[in-house]
Amino acid sequence: MTDPVFSVKDLDFYYGSFKALKDISLDIMPHQVTALIGPSGCGKSTFLRCLNRMNDTIEGTRVVGKISLSGKDIYAEGMDVVVLRQRVGMVFQKPNPFPQSIFDNVAFAPRVLGSAGSRSNLEETVERSLRQAALWDEVKDILSENALGLSLGQQQRLCIARVVAVQPEVILMDESTSALDPIATLQVEELIADLKKDYTVAIVTHNMQQAARISDMTGLFWLGELVEFSSTDEIFTRPKQDLTESYITGRMG
Repeated sequence: MTDPVFSVKDLDFYYGSFKALKDISLDIMPHQVTALIGPSGCGKSTFLRCLNRMNDTIEGTRVVGKISLSGKDIYAEGMDVVVLRQRVGMVFQKPNPFPQSIFDNVAFAPRVLGSAGSRSNLEETVERSLRQAALWDEVKDILSENALGLSLGQQQRLCIARVVAVQPEVILMDESTSALDPIATLQVEELIADLKKDYTVAIVTHNMQQAARISDMTGLFWLGELVEFSSTDEIFTRPKQDLTESYITGRMG
């Protein structure tokens, strides 16, 4: 049996005295797309940020429970958070390219991490990453131009290229298509389906149709609790919980 990439056990998360996540347990399996759905403020983005410790940057937060990445507790003393975030990359809701060239955006992390190698190696890394992000053919002749000149959809795919440049194990996507038009959204969805061949992907989405289209597993969050977590097909056609059925049919949420 395949081991999970992430194993989450009895996770509670606090913003100060407020308990934002309550007793979350789930496994995220390799080379699958896991979708987290639920209304705004239900904890799904907070949970996603727990997976690469982005919440560490918020003062007064606290984690109880255990999150293991390939069997290692990511909150254990001695865990290198920089290495963790290299292994678990994140794509945010709004595209956030750096105000520099397309090439330098993709080359940024390899340079910072000291893995860029020679100029020819770096050029190969940039091309590979842009190809994986389905962007190479659109930008190969304008690599020296400012990334802020790209369309929003292209900028988001550039941000994906920036993440895959360091070849992470997991890619987290927090509402990564919510700022995009339908065509750009479809391009990113097709890209996600392709990326799972090489990576494990976890997404937060308000778009239930999107979750149904592109994910293998789906979890419904509600008021900080994981109501149901199962195969996407089962969640959308044979949910076990009444609340899940009410949410996906639009009667609640």
